[in-house]
Amino acid sequence: MTASPASDAAAGLLAELIGAGVRDLVLSPGSRSQALALAALELSQQGLLRVHVRIDERVAGFTALGIARESGLPTAVACTSGTAAGNLLPATMEAFHSGIPLLLLTADRPPELRGVGANQATIQPGIFGSFVRWVTDAETPTTEGGEWAGLGAHAVRAALGLAGDGLPGVGGPVQLNLPAREPLSGESSVVAEPAPAPVAPRAQPVVLERGPRTVVIAGADAGADAEELSHRGGWPLIAEIVSGARYGRLVVHGYRALLSDDALGGRIERAIVFGHPTLSREIAALLARTDVEVVAVRRGGEELNLNGRTHAVAAVTVSEGAADRQWLGAWMNASAAQAVDLSAPAPDQDGLSSEDKAARLSAVRAELEAVRRRVDREILADAVWRATWPHDRLVFGSSRLVRVADEVLGGKKVPVHANRGLAGIDGTIATALGIALASQAEGAAGITRVLLGDLAFLHDVGALLLPADEPRPRIQVIVGNDGGGTIFDGLEVAGSAPREHLDRAFYTPHAANLQELAAAYGWEFTQVTTRSALDQALTSPAAGPQIIEVPLER
Repeated sequence: MTASPASDAAAGLLAELIGAGVRDLVLSPGSRSQALALAALELSQQGLLRVHVRIDERVAGFTALGIARESGLPTAVACTSGTAAGNLLPATMEAFHSGIPLLLLTADRPPELRGVGANQATIQPGIFGSFVRWVTDAETPTTEGGEWAGLGAHAVRAALGLAGDGLPGVGGPVQLNLPAREPLSGESSVVAEPAPAPVAPRAQPVVLERGPRTVVIAGADAGADAEELSHRGGWPLIAEIVSGARYGRLVVHGYRALLSDDALGGRIERAIVFGHPTLSREIAALLARTDVEVVAVRRGGEELNLNGRTHAVAAVTVSEGAADRQWLGAWMNASAAQAVDLSAPAPDQDGLSSEDKAARLSAVRAELEAVRRRVDREILADAVWRATWPHDRLVFGSSRLVRVADEVLGGKKVPVHANRGLAGIDGTIATALGIALASQAEGAAGITRVLLGDLAFLHDVGALLLPADEPRPRIQVIVGNDGGGTIFDGLEVAGSAPREHLDRAFYTPHAANLQELAAAYGWEFTQVTTRSALDQALTSPAAGPQIIEVPLER
C-alpha cells in the first residue's frame, strides 16, 4: 500500500485529540475525508474512540452536539469538502449560542484547487464566521512536513474556552479545516494514549448582598447551580422546564401569572439569571425592565442584556445572613395556589364495593371514563414527566408542547436537555440520539425520552437512519401529532393572516404516516390515544429505539 501524508497527518491529529480528552467522533462518508475516517475506525477497533457514522452531515452535526451537550466533553464531527461542511452550520450555530464544545473537522482541497472551479471545492476556511471560537486552515501534508499535529490540543482547549479567541471559561465550536492531496489514504500507524480533557479553574464567584427583593431565574442549561443559589439565598426560583433546575422547595409554580402580578412581579428589584431563558414573554419583560438589577451568569456565546445594563458574571454566590422571610413567603403562598395537579382521581373504593347498584355502576362508569380519557397536551406532558427519573434523560423539541409543559409541570430533579440557544426546530431527534449515546455509554442505565411535535419530528426524520452495526440506544421519541404547526396559534400571525395563507405558509398541515416512517427506518412504533395506554407505552421495557405517536386535537 502506498504511503499517504494525509493518512499520517490524520492519525497524528486524532491521536492528539484522544490525548486531550476526546472520546467520540461522528463521521459522514466522503472521499476527501477518507484519511480521517480510516484512522478513526482503526482507533475505534482499539477501543480508544467511539465512532458514529451518519450519512447526512446536518444529522451528524446535531448528533455530535447531543453527545457534547450530555458529556460536557469536546466532540468531533468530520466531513468531506463542499456542501458537506455547510451542512454543519445549524449545529454550529446552536453550539455557539449554548456554549457547547464542538470540534469541526472539515476536509478540504489543497490550495491549488481552490478558486479554480475544481469539483467539490468552495471557500471553507471561515465558513462558520463568528460562530466558531477558533479556526485554522491547516497546512497541506507532504512527505516533507505539513503535519496536523499540534492542532488538536489547542482545538480542545479553545472549544472549552481555555485558549484561542474564545471567551474565558465558555465553551463553543472550533473549526479545523484540513486540506489534503492525493493519495488521500494509505498505510499508516495509528497509536493514541487517552487522557482526561483539561478542566477550567473554577471562577471566583461574585458575592451578592442579600438586600434587594430578589428572584432566581433558571433558563435552558441552568442546571443545579440555579437551585443551589436559590436555596442559599432563600430566594424564589423561577425555573423553566428546560432548565434542569425545576426542583427543590423554592420552585415557583405558575410563574407567568405571578410575574404579571404587581404585588409580586412588580416589586422585584433584582433578578439573578442562570442559563438562557426563552420560553415566556413574562421573563423576557422582567429582564428588559430598566428598574431591575439583572445579574447574568455567562453560559453561551452572547451575553444576556435585554435591559442594556445587565451585569455578566462567571459565577455568583450570596453573602451570609438571614433570608427575607416575608418576601419568600409571599411567593411561596402564591405559588401553592398556582400548582397544577393532572393526576387522575383515586378510584372510589367505597362506590366500587357498594351494595347499592346505582352507586356501584356510577363508580365503575367513572373508572371507565378515566381509563378511556383521551390524551391532550397537558396530559401528554404530565405523563412523560412522571415516567422520567434521574437516571433517564428528557429532551424537549421546540414545539408547542414545551410551552405547555412549562406551564403545567411541577418540580422534579430530572436531567433535561433542549436546543434553546437559538430555539430552532431542527436537529431535535439527532441531538437526542447523541444524548442517549453519551448517557448510556459504558452500559449506564436509563432511557432518553424526546417530547416534540409532528413538524419537529418530520424536520429531522433523517436522523432515524441508524447504522446496523452500531449500538441502538434506548430512546423513545414521543410525537404529539396535531397535523401541523399549531404553535402559531399563539403568535401575531394567527390574528392577521388570511386563513388560507395561515394554513399554507405557517400551519403547513400534512398527512405523513408516522407508522410507515417508523417501519421504513426500523423503529418500533406505538400509537396511543388514552392516558392508560400512554402510561403503559412509556413504562414498558425499551430495548431500542421507539416512536410513540399521540394524536392531538388541532
